[in-house]
Amino acid sequence: MVVIKRNPDRFLRELKKHYDLVMRIPSSEYLRNPDFVVVDPKTGKKIKVSFVTLDDGEFAGVVYDETS
Repeated sequence: MVVIKRNPDRFLRELKKHYDLVMRIPSSEYLRNPDFVVVDPKTGKKIKVSFVTLDDGEFAGVVYDETS
């Protein structure tokens, strides 16, 4: 897991510009072990982000959720 220190809201906007499918799914199994966590150094707000791929390796989308 990688930690990125940046504004999470701005980071999500950037993801949405580049990927067609970016969804907030709090109970997603993909978020149990996220690809990275974005942390706002000023407020401490965090989001977990994972890239979702199909069994054949085809990219399906991005899922995220906020953490406390």
